[in-house]
Amino acid sequence: MQSIAFAQTKVLEAQTQEPISYATISFGNGQGFFADDDGLFIFNKTLYPDVDSLFISALGFKDLAISSDNLPEILFLETHIDVLDEVVVHSKIDRKFKAETLKPYLDDDYFKCWLPTIESEIAVFFPNNDNLLKKITKIHFPLTLESKDWEKRKKKNADKKPFSTLFKVKFYNNENSFPGKVLTYDNIVFRATEKNGDVFELDVSDHDIFIPKTGFFVSIQVLGYTNSNGKLLPNKKYKEIKSNGGVVKIPTNFRPLLPFTDEIAQHNTFIKRVFLQNNEWKSFQNGNGIDSSLLKAGLNNYGVGISYNIYEED
Repeated sequence: MQSIAFAQTKVLEAQTQEPISYATISFGNGQGFFADDDGLFIFNKTLYPDVDSLFISALGFKDLAISSDNLPEILFLETHIDVLDEVVVHSKIDRKFKAETLKPYLDDDYFKCWLPTIESEIAVFFPNNDNLLKKITKIHFPLTLESKDWEKRKKKNADKKPFSTLFKVKFYNNENSFPGKVLTYDNIVFRATEKNGDVFELDVSDHDIFIPKTGFFVSIQVLGYTNSNGKLLPNKKYKEIKSNGGVVKIPTNFRPLLPFTDEIAQHNTFIKRVFLQNNEWKSFQNGNGIDSSLLKAGLNNYGVGISYNIYEED
């Protein structure tokens, strides 16, 4: 009987020895996955025989490179706090405010949707058009649900395919019209299921994120499927399909789908591949070397919505 060599490893903070949730485990060649909420991941040499090094990273910590041979049970990451130029620390604001919402763009057409993969992060830009103090309270992520019966896909009351998917959310400042430094080191995740409907409303009011003068980006990245309790399951980045020419790796698509729109004039959506070393953001538009059926159809943006409070001046 063939034995399977694997290592179960936990990623901890060196100073406090607390788990680092959802740390990124990349292989340096475009492959990777994520630790779970307890900082735990399993690396299998049988599945990845050619991988000799792992790169461990997480917001607020120094990256760690380590051999994949004889992985220890515990890995420690050292704290690495950068100066956040755009972050302003506010004491409790006891002022009147006006609540505003920019609604998301919804679409239930499967053919107008992005198919999420673990390797891709999508960021959407929101400008700041004045100098008033604004606090972000909610992010409205549009989702497209799939009908169990294809023939009934256009009926609102059709039963939907079930899913339970974990997403990670980040906030970035605007650096020369591209996502720059993060605005918060908080680990922000949410689990979406078909029961959430066509919009997931993520409440971020407790994170005290204020909109910088130059605007901000909010990003979404799929971490993988979960069990019924929201625990992240081991998720393979690729499906391996045998063919006459050998094994072909096809990126695994996760549900729900993310609807894109042609109703936004500006190019506000950016993408990057998160497991490639020195990965760079690209504006999601024609001419940037992105092969996408969405771009060919003129669907340039993921129509995220936001809610925020505008505070009265002193």
